[in-house]
Amino acid sequence: MRATVIHGPDDIRIEEVPDPTVQRPTDAVVRVVNACICGSDLWAYRGVASRVAGQRIGHEFLGIVEEAGAEVTGFAPGDFVVAPFVWSDGTCDFCREGLHTSCPEGGFWGEVGSDGGQGEAVRVPWADGTLVKLPKEAAGEEKLLPGLLALSDVMSTGHHAAVAARVRPGATVAVVGDGAVGLCGVLAARRLGAERIIALGRHAERTAIARDFGATDVVAERGEAAVEAVRELTGGRGAHAVLEAVGTEESMRTAISVTRDGGAVGYVGVPHGGSAGVDISRMFDRNVALAGGVAPARAYIPELLPDVLSGAIDPGRVFDRTVDLDGVPDGYRAMADRTALKVRIAF
Repeated sequence: MRATVIHGPDDIRIEEVPDPTVQRPTDAVVRVVNACICGSDLWAYRGVASRVAGQRIGHEFLGIVEEAGAEVTGFAPGDFVVAPFVWSDGTCDFCREGLHTSCPEGGFWGEVGSDGGQGEAVRVPWADGTLVKLPKEAAGEEKLLPGLLALSDVMSTGHHAAVAARVRPGATVAVVGDGAVGLCGVLAARRLGAERIIALGRHAERTAIARDFGATDVVAERGEAAVEAVRELTGGRGAHAVLEAVGTEESMRTAISVTRDGGAVGYVGVPHGGSAGVDISRMFDRNVALAGGVAPARAYIPELLPDVLSGAIDPGRVFDRTVDLDGVPDGYRAMADRTALKVRIAF
């Protein structure tokens, strides 16, 4: 079979790799229908995050179960499924508590020795604890596929930021970052009943989506100018809940600065700029809470799925380009050049 592998910075290739097989009785093999490129994949592409030459890459996919191990009870060949970006056994204390990302038996797609999601098929460890079954008929509904694919990571991650920031009905929310996760954070905040949503971003195409997703205000400034703009919009008080979806020092500093006293920051941007933006003393004085981290997508997908199926939310709008497997290297270049927001891969 063919799959995406990374050989180094700016070096993404489509190569022949061994076909996945059931190696343990709890495994399943899934034929990929849709996958995508994530903003976090770009850190490896840009050389910020190290990878072994020839390592598989990609961690978001929808597919059809082709084979299930002898101990898999919840899935059978022909089932249409979505995979969260982390696999988990579904039975440990962490999984039962909804923190599947801390499962001792878990792992991330694309780790050395595991299959990446950007390929024709994937071996899924702990299939019963990992996969979420989708209606079979949805596999043939092209309009639904992008939204279902978004559940594997970006929509669940945006929702995690909103939950961590304690978004509630009537709240004022600020979202730092206009990437796919930030936009899904806007959608999540609206879904949870926020009354006012301030999107911080400077790319017109993206902030237009933010407005469609429920943003009531857009702040294009950065740094101190952004803080002043949000303060002005909120009568000097700041937002009850702030979603940080970038992961840089500056973005974290901005997020904390625009939070209302007694409010909370939900951070889901993968940290790649140190932690100097976190001023504990200032947070202490203002009773600002900080929570978040790696989103337990497996816990959130069942909650979010009905709204995607019904059309109540459409996170699939964050995909603005679709390629086939051969087009994946161009997709990486487009996202790195910011000429594409998020690239979907259709098989």
